[in-house]
Amino acid sequence: MRTQRGFVDYALKRRAVLAEVMRGQTGVSEVCDASPYLVRAAKFHGTPTDVLCPVCRKEELTNVFWIYGDEIKHLAGSARTPEELERLAARVGEFDVYQVEVCRTCSWNHLVASFVMGFHGDETAPPHSKRSARNRRTAAT
Repeated sequence: MRTQRGFVDYALKRRAVLAEVMRGQTGVSEVCDASPYLVRAAKFHGTPTDVLCPVCRKEELTNVFWIYGDEIKHLAGSARTPEELERLAARVGEFDVYQVEVCRTCSWNHLVASFVMGFHGDETAPPHSKRSARNRRTAAT
């Protein structure tokens, strides 16, 4: 995804959580607690990976991308595919993306990364303001 910036990787936290599970300090039920909504999002909007689930080792993980932000209004809090993210980034100034890995078998889930997308700060992006859209409509009539 070419328009992402402000990338934060949560790999160290993931390793720490998995180490706690392997040592018995954290129960499997505490980390395999994906909501049914997240598991369904993984099924319909997720991106398959070739990484085996670190807990059950039965299925490959699926990445789900959740979007949030004031500029995306009713789309906030929904899962999107990488292709949808790119299209949205071309139209919206800025929104946050949270990448979550999910195992659809045991419900393991963990935040993999977070980043910002959108054309805000991109000099090549066309202006998308309400005023310019209104001016275009007025000029067309």
